[in-house]
Amino acid sequence: MELIIGLLIIAVGAFCQSSCYVPINKIKDWSWESYWIVQGVFAWLLLPLLGALLAVPEGHCLCELFSAGDSFNIWMTILFGVLWGVGGLTFGLSMRYLGVALGQSIALGTCAGLGTIMGPVLLNIFFPDMDALSALTFSVILGVVVTLIGIAIIGVAGSMKSASLSEEEKKAAVKDFNFPKGLVIALLAGFMSGCFNVGLAFGEGINFGAETPDMFKTLPATFLVTLGGFVTNAVYCFYQNSKNGTWSDYRNGRVWLNNVVFCALAGALWYSQFFGLSLGKGFLTESPTLMTLSFCILMALNVVFSNVWGIILKEWKGCSSKTIAVLVVGILVLIVSCFLPQLV
Repeated sequence: MELIIGLLIIAVGAFCQSSCYVPINKIKDWSWESYWIVQGVFAWLLLPLLGALLAVPEGHCLCELFSAGDSFNIWMTILFGVLWGVGGLTFGLSMRYLGVALGQSIALGTCAGLGTIMGPVLLNIFFPDMDALSALTFSVILGVVVTLIGIAIIGVAGSMKSASLSEEEKKAAVKDFNFPKGLVIALLAGFMSGCFNVGLAFGEGINFGAETPDMFKTLPATFLVTLGGFVTNAVYCFYQNSKNGTWSDYRNGRVWLNNVVFCALAGALWYSQFFGLSLGKGFLTESPTLMTLSFCILMALNVVFSNVWGIILKEWKGCSSKTIAVLVVGILVLIVSCFLPQLV
């Protein structure tokens, strides 16, 4: 029963993340770089910091944890957060050219597979005594493979969509639709976004041990990863503010309150995925397979819900019934990938 509860919590987080781009559509008269970094203040700084504080038992403080911890692991966690930040930047571009459904499907699918595998591989390189590769069991690899198959099927549906629609129909669904360009960007985004789970792997021990409840143990590492990602995004966005002359966005009092509210909502929905991941893993401790696969499961569910939003937002409008059928098959395969490894 606890395993089901854990998976349901992760699913709720995935649904929230897949919904985070909906409030962004309510932002008015701000350039992309302005609203992106403002929502990032909530998604990557404030909310992760509050989450990390939940892992601090009474009589201790967060600074104590970071100062007393292994500095190598702490800096590696932040470093992979910086690299993940590159994935976050290109992630937004992938949806610009492919739409919410297809963009998230390809990027998150790549992220799911590589993120799950890269963590144990890199840990084994730096800490061979940990035997991190033992976590990559047959069940784990099977889960990753089935997830990638589901993503590939959805990619086929996207290719069918691109081939069947006229240029006018493509633009009507996604304004800047460009499948070849979007595909390259989405694959890059997925590769770099996989660094998030690598950062979590290096930061696995950054907590107060038995004093920290299992469901909160990954939250300090999550904060360090998102902190690194915030730095990457801030540098790029502030550069774009200077290049495009959009600093005035932040002083636009007419829309400031509206935009900050929707940026905060978007940031909260985005962070919910990793808050839910931490809470969910607290219920999965009896299953080493699901613990290792939890990140992959989160990304798979993100893809499922992002495609549901894609259908709601009419990004697949005008496609043939055959294309929709292929899309649905891909979604069902992803759902199966969340449970299949536990049954093997």
